[in-house]
Amino acid sequence: MVRTYFLLAWTWTRAAASYRASFILMLVFGLATGAMDVAAILVVFANTDALAGFTREEVLFLYGTSSLAFTVCDTFVSNLDRISQHIKAGTLDTFLIRPVPAWIQIAADRFVPTRIGRVVQAVAVLAYAVAALGLDWRRAWMIPVMIVTGIVIFAALWTLAGALQFALTDAPEVANSFTYGTYQLNQYPLSIYARDLVRGITYALPLAFVNWQPGLFVLGRDDPFGTPGFMRFLGPAAALVLALAAAAAWRQGIRHYRSTGS
Repeated sequence: MVRTYFLLAWTWTRAAASYRASFILMLVFGLATGAMDVAAILVVFANTDALAGFTREEVLFLYGTSSLAFTVCDTFVSNLDRISQHIKAGTLDTFLIRPVPAWIQIAADRFVPTRIGRVVQAVAVLAYAVAALGLDWRRAWMIPVMIVTGIVIFAALWTLAGALQFALTDAPEVANSFTYGTYQLNQYPLSIYARDLVRGITYALPLAFVNWQPGLFVLGRDDPFGTPGFMRFLGPAAALVLALAAAAAWRQGIRHYRSTGS
Protein backbone atom coordinates (compact mmCIF):
# COMPACT_ATOMS: atom_id res chain seq x y z
CA MET A 1 0.00 0.00 0.00
CA VAL A 2 2.89 2.36 0.76
CA ARG A 3 4.37 1.67 -2.67
CA THR A 4 1.01 2.40 -4.30
CA TYR A 5 0.72 5.67 -2.41
CA PHE A 6 4.13 6.89 -3.56
CA LEU A 7 3.47 5.83 -7.14
CA LEU A 8 0.32 7.94 -7.13
CA ALA A 9 2.12 10.83 -5.41
CA TRP A 10 4.95 10.65 -7.95
CA THR A 11 2.45 10.92 -10.79
CA TRP A 12 1.08 14.17 -9.35
CA THR A 13 4.61 15.41 -8.64
CA ARG A 14 5.66 14.93 -12.25
CA ALA A 15 2.54 16.76 -13.41
CA ALA A 16 3.25 19.69 -11.05
CA ALA A 17 6.95 19.84 -11.98
CA SER A 18 6.10 20.18 -15.66
CA TYR A 19 5.19 23.80 -14.85
CA ARG A 20 8.61 24.67 -13.47
CA ALA A 21 8.11 28.34 -12.64
CA SER A 22 4.82 27.69 -10.86
CA PHE A 23 6.39 24.76 -8.99
CA ILE A 24 9.27 26.87 -7.70
CA LEU A 25 7.02 29.76 -6.73
CA MET A 26 4.69 27.48 -4.76
CA LEU A 27 7.69 25.90 -3.02
CA VAL A 28 8.97 29.34 -2.00
CA PHE A 29 5.47 30.32 -0.90
CA GLY A 30 5.34 27.27 1.36
CA LEU A 31 8.62 28.27 2.98
CA ALA A 32 7.37 31.84 3.43
CA THR A 33 4.12 30.68 5.02
CA GLY A 34 6.01 28.66 7.61
CA ALA A 35 8.40 31.55 8.20
CA MET A 36 5.46 33.75 9.18
CA ASP A 37 4.66 31.43 12.10
CA VAL A 38 8.26 31.65 13.28
CA ALA A 39 8.21 35.42 12.82
CA ALA A 40 5.20 35.64 15.13
CA ILE A 41 7.15 33.81 17.84
CA LEU A 42 10.16 36.06 17.36
CA VAL A 43 7.93 39.16 17.64
CA VAL A 44 6.62 37.88 20.97
CA PHE A 45 10.17 37.40 22.29
CA ALA A 46 11.23 40.79 21.01
CA ASN A 47 9.09 42.14 23.85
CA THR A 48 9.66 39.56 26.58
CA ASP A 49 12.34 37.18 27.80
CA ALA A 50 9.97 34.30 28.58
CA LEU A 51 6.50 33.06 27.65
CA ALA A 52 4.73 31.27 30.50
CA GLY A 53 8.19 30.51 31.90
CA PHE A 54 9.62 29.17 28.61
CA THR A 55 12.53 30.76 26.77
CA ARG A 56 12.56 31.57 23.07
CA GLU A 57 14.59 28.48 22.16
CA GLU A 58 12.29 26.24 24.23
CA VAL A 59 9.23 27.64 22.46
CA LEU A 60 10.93 27.14 19.10
CA PHE A 61 11.66 23.56 20.11
CA LEU A 62 7.99 22.94 20.92
CA TYR A 63 6.97 24.67 17.70
CA GLY A 64 9.50 22.74 15.61
CA THR A 65 8.45 19.31 16.84
CA SER A 66 4.75 20.05 16.39
CA SER A 67 5.27 21.76 13.04
CA LEU A 68 7.37 18.91 11.65
CA ALA A 69 4.74 16.32 12.56
CA PHE A 70 1.92 18.49 11.22
CA THR A 71 3.59 19.49 7.94
CA VAL A 72 4.47 15.87 7.14
CA CYS A 73 0.78 15.00 7.53
CA ASP A 74 -0.29 18.14 5.69
CA THR A 75 1.90 17.04 2.78
CA PHE A 76 0.93 13.38 2.65
CA VAL A 77 -2.61 12.94 4.04
CA SER A 78 -4.34 16.33 4.12
CA ASN A 79 -6.30 15.59 0.94
CA LEU A 80 -8.56 13.46 3.11
CA ASP A 81 -10.36 16.70 3.99
CA ARG A 82 -11.58 16.89 0.38
CA ILE A 83 -13.73 13.79 0.69
CA SER A 84 -16.94 15.83 0.89
CA GLN A 85 -16.18 17.17 -2.59
CA HIS A 86 -15.84 13.62 -3.91
CA ILE A 87 -19.11 12.61 -2.23
CA LYS A 88 -21.06 15.52 -3.72
CA ALA A 89 -19.48 15.09 -7.17
CA GLY A 90 -20.01 11.32 -7.17
CA THR A 91 -16.33 10.66 -7.78
CA LEU A 92 -15.89 8.72 -4.55
CA ASP A 93 -17.40 5.71 -6.32
CA THR A 94 -14.36 5.46 -8.58
CA PHE A 95 -12.06 5.10 -5.57
CA LEU A 96 -14.21 2.36 -4.04
CA ILE A 97 -14.21 0.07 -7.07
CA ARG A 98 -10.43 0.04 -7.47
CA PRO A 99 -8.32 -2.73 -5.85
CA VAL A 100 -6.52 -0.20 -3.62
CA PRO A 101 -7.85 1.07 -0.25
CA ALA A 102 -9.89 4.26 -0.68
CA TRP A 103 -7.90 5.91 2.15
CA ILE A 104 -4.66 5.55 0.17
CA GLN A 105 -6.19 6.83 -3.06
CA ILE A 106 -7.89 9.86 -1.51
CA ALA A 107 -4.82 10.82 0.53
CA ALA A 108 -2.66 10.72 -2.61
CA ASP A 109 -5.24 12.36 -4.89
CA ARG A 110 -3.99 15.71 -6.20
CA PHE A 111 -0.81 15.38 -4.14
CA VAL A 112 0.88 18.79 -3.70
CA PRO A 113 4.67 18.27 -3.61
CA THR A 114 5.40 21.95 -2.98
CA ARG A 115 4.19 21.50 0.61
CA ILE A 116 7.58 19.88 1.20
CA GLY A 117 8.86 23.44 1.63
CA ARG A 118 7.08 23.70 4.96
CA VAL A 119 8.58 20.40 6.10
CA VAL A 120 12.07 21.74 5.32
CA GLN A 121 11.30 24.91 7.28
CA ALA A 122 10.11 22.90 10.30
CA VAL A 123 13.26 20.75 10.22
CA ALA A 124 15.43 23.88 10.14
CA VAL A 125 13.65 25.43 13.14
CA LEU A 126 13.86 22.21 15.14
CA ALA A 127 17.55 21.74 14.30
CA TYR A 128 18.32 25.29 15.44
CA ALA A 129 16.38 24.87 18.69
CA VAL A 130 18.06 21.56 19.55
CA ALA A 131 21.51 23.00 18.86
CA ALA A 132 20.81 26.20 20.81
CA LEU A 133 19.41 24.40 23.86
CA GLY A 134 22.29 21.97 24.19
CA LEU A 135 19.88 19.23 25.24
CA ASP A 136 20.85 16.35 27.49
CA TRP A 137 21.15 13.45 25.07
CA ARG A 138 19.97 11.08 27.79
CA ARG A 139 16.59 12.76 27.25
CA ALA A 140 16.89 13.67 23.56
CA TRP A 141 16.04 10.10 22.49
CA MET A 142 12.45 11.18 23.03
CA ILE A 143 12.57 13.66 20.10
CA PRO A 144 12.11 11.13 17.26
CA VAL A 145 9.48 9.34 19.36
CA MET A 146 7.46 12.52 19.80
CA ILE A 147 7.70 13.37 16.09
CA VAL A 148 6.43 9.92 15.06
CA THR A 149 3.73 10.16 17.73
CA GLY A 150 2.71 13.56 16.42
CA ILE A 151 2.52 12.26 12.85
CA VAL A 152 0.24 9.41 13.92
CA ILE A 153 -1.98 11.76 15.96
CA PHE A 154 -2.36 14.32 13.18
CA ALA A 155 -2.93 11.58 10.57
CA ALA A 156 -5.63 10.13 12.83
CA LEU A 157 -7.23 13.56 13.18
CA TRP A 158 -7.30 13.97 9.39
CA THR A 159 -8.85 10.51 9.10
CA LEU A 160 -11.50 11.44 11.67
CA ALA A 161 -12.12 14.69 9.80
CA GLY A 162 -12.61 12.71 6.59
CA ALA A 163 -14.91 10.22 8.28
CA LEU A 164 -16.97 13.08 9.72
CA GLN A 165 -17.64 14.38 6.22
CA PHE A 166 -19.61 11.26 5.35
CA ALA A 167 -22.23 12.70 7.70
CA LEU A 168 -21.52 16.43 7.29
CA THR A 169 -20.89 16.75 3.57
CA ASP A 170 -21.67 20.48 3.59
CA ALA A 171 -19.51 21.42 6.57
CA PRO A 172 -15.81 20.96 5.65
CA GLU A 173 -14.92 23.83 8.00
CA VAL A 174 -15.98 21.66 10.95
CA ALA A 175 -13.57 18.98 9.78
CA ASN A 176 -10.78 21.54 9.37
CA SER A 177 -11.11 22.48 13.03
CA PHE A 178 -9.83 18.99 13.86
CA THR A 179 -6.68 19.52 11.82
CA TYR A 180 -5.52 23.07 11.16
CA GLY A 181 -7.33 24.37 14.24
CA THR A 182 -5.74 21.87 16.61
CA TYR A 183 -2.30 22.50 15.12
CA GLN A 184 -2.51 26.15 16.18
CA LEU A 185 -2.88 25.06 19.81
CA ASN A 186 0.44 23.23 19.75
CA GLN A 187 2.59 26.07 18.46
CA TYR A 188 3.06 27.52 21.96
CA PRO A 189 3.47 26.08 25.48
CA LEU A 190 0.13 24.77 26.70
CA SER A 191 0.71 26.60 29.98
CA ILE A 192 -0.57 29.78 28.29
CA TYR A 193 -4.05 28.22 28.07
CA ALA A 194 -6.72 27.64 30.69
CA ARG A 195 -6.45 24.50 32.82
CA ASP A 196 -9.78 23.08 31.58
CA LEU A 197 -8.72 23.41 27.93
CA VAL A 198 -5.43 21.64 28.62
CA ARG A 199 -7.29 18.84 30.41
CA GLY A 200 -9.51 18.44 27.36
CA ILE A 201 -6.60 18.12 24.94
CA THR A 202 -4.82 15.73 27.28
CA TYR A 203 -7.53 13.28 28.34
CA ALA A 204 -10.15 13.63 25.56
CA LEU A 205 -8.28 14.63 22.39
CA PRO A 206 -4.61 13.75 23.02
CA LEU A 207 -2.98 16.80 21.44
CA ALA A 208 -0.84 17.32 24.54
CA PHE A 209 1.12 14.20 23.54
CA VAL A 210 2.26 15.73 20.26
CA ASN A 211 4.89 17.97 21.84
CA TRP A 212 3.83 19.15 25.31
CA GLN A 213 4.09 16.10 27.58
CA PRO A 214 7.14 14.52 25.88
CA GLY A 215 8.62 17.98 25.37
CA LEU A 216 8.57 18.57 29.12
CA PHE A 217 10.61 15.40 29.55
CA VAL A 218 13.16 16.47 26.92
CA LEU A 219 13.48 19.93 28.45
CA GLY A 220 13.69 18.53 31.99
CA ARG A 221 10.69 20.53 33.21
CA ASP A 222 7.77 19.77 35.51
CA ASP A 223 4.25 20.18 34.19
CA PRO A 224 2.80 23.51 35.46
CA PHE A 225 -0.58 21.74 35.69
CA GLY A 226 0.78 19.04 37.97
CA THR A 227 0.26 15.94 35.81
CA PRO A 228 2.27 12.93 37.01
CA GLY A 229 5.65 12.16 35.47
CA PHE A 230 4.59 8.93 33.74
CA MET A 231 2.35 11.00 31.44
CA ARG A 232 5.46 12.10 29.54
CA PHE A 233 5.79 8.58 28.13
CA LEU A 234 2.17 7.85 27.14
CA GLY A 235 2.34 9.50 23.72
CA PRO A 236 2.67 6.29 21.65
CA ALA A 237 -0.21 4.67 23.54
CA ALA A 238 -2.41 7.74 23.10
CA ALA A 239 -1.55 7.87 19.39
CA LEU A 240 -2.41 4.18 18.97
CA VAL A 241 -5.79 4.57 20.67
CA LEU A 242 -6.66 7.61 18.52
CA ALA A 243 -5.49 5.83 15.35
CA LEU A 244 -7.69 2.81 16.12
CA ALA A 245 -10.66 5.08 16.77
CA ALA A 246 -10.02 6.95 13.51
CA ALA A 247 -9.74 3.67 11.55
CA ALA A 248 -13.03 2.47 13.02
CA ALA A 249 -14.74 5.78 12.17
CA TRP A 250 -13.38 5.63 8.61
CA ARG A 251 -14.66 2.07 8.12
CA GLN A 252 -18.07 3.09 9.43
CA GLY A 253 -18.16 6.03 7.03
CA ILE A 254 -17.27 3.85 4.05
CA ARG A 255 -19.75 1.16 5.15
CA HIS A 256 -22.64 3.61 5.40
CA TYR A 257 -21.79 5.54 2.25
CA ARG A 258 -24.54 5.48 -0.35
CA SER A 259 -23.54 5.96 -3.96
CA THR A 260 -24.98 8.90 -5.90
CA GLY A 261 -25.55 6.58 -8.81
CA SER A 262 -23.33 8.64 -11.08
